[in-house]
Amino acid sequence: MEEPSAVVAASLPEAAGRATASGGAAAPGGPGAPGGDGSARRSLGPVSLVIASGLSVQFGAAVAILLMPRAGALGVVSLRLGLAAVVMLAFCRPKVRGYSRADWGTVIAFGTAMAAMNSFFYQAVERIPLGTTVTLEVLGPLALSVIVSRRLVNLLWAALALSGLALLGGGFDRLDPVGVAYALAAGGMMAAYIMFNARTGRRFPQVDGLALALGVGALLTLPLGIVESGAKLMVPSTLVLGFAVALMSSVLPYTLELLALRRLPAPTFAVLMSLEPAIAATAGFLVLHQALSATDALAIALVIAASIGAVRTQTARRGRMRTEVAKARAKAAARAKTKV
Repeated sequence: MEEPSAVVAASLPEAAGRATASGGAAAPGGPGAPGGDGSARRSLGPVSLVIASGLSVQFGAAVAILLMPRAGALGVVSLRLGLAAVVMLAFCRPKVRGYSRADWGTVIAFGTAMAAMNSFFYQAVERIPLGTTVTLEVLGPLALSVIVSRRLVNLLWAALALSGLALLGGGFDRLDPVGVAYALAAGGMMAAYIMFNARTGRRFPQVDGLALALGVGALLTLPLGIVESGAKLMVPSTLVLGFAVALMSSVLPYTLELLALRRLPAPTFAVLMSLEPAIAATAGFLVLHQALSATDALAIALVIAASIGAVRTQTARRGRMRTEVAKARAKAAARAKTKV
């Protein structure tokens, strides 16, 4: 699906969202950070960028679903990743020399996770509503957050998410089981995507790693798209819609999030990204006329609450750890002065 994401930013701070591989990071003392020189009014700018990114991603996914009757799910994936890779590689012009075997292994793993995540996601939205798919997909990063944190309180957030899952689609047994399996697989790949996203961001400058990973993902999915749809992929109207999906679901969100992360604390970014299931449900209703029942709305709200809770729990924990470290350093410095 739509790359990253929300909850795991709490457990993996260096992977704060889909833009991590771009090298973006929120500066602790920046305008949007607590204690910085920014104000609530100034923070509205980066917040609006993140919301615009989420709208672009999910409405791009809705457009992709409209394209599926022409190109098929795998054809849409190959068009999206292929055209996004062309744009990013042309814009970034990443160098390909001077990297180690481990660097290339990381970017290949990143691109593979990206290809698998998108392939599973689009197979899922062929079978179940968009909002339901994104809600199920978010469970992957949420599970990763719970596993990495190893804190008892996060079991509460996991239970809350599972409660939402039980309500989804009017009852879990009423959803297409194949679609559910694809959505959960997309969530698992999303967790892998985020981890390799973070590693790629540490090894490659700017957006070079992301551009190269998109190239890897495009190479992996293009044969699948050709087998499924063949010459249909080259129909001009299909290419135009595919280009729109690539811009809305990849190029534009990466750019907006990169700009936002320069001025917005990572935990705030993660909380905003947790709202994507609701945005996806809205896009599904407005573009695809997928009705959302009161039970489905409650289910999505429970998963969003679990995501935000996991983010906040980890943020509070890291804040306490930083405070304790600062106090320990202050005591050590005071003892050193006393000895002198």
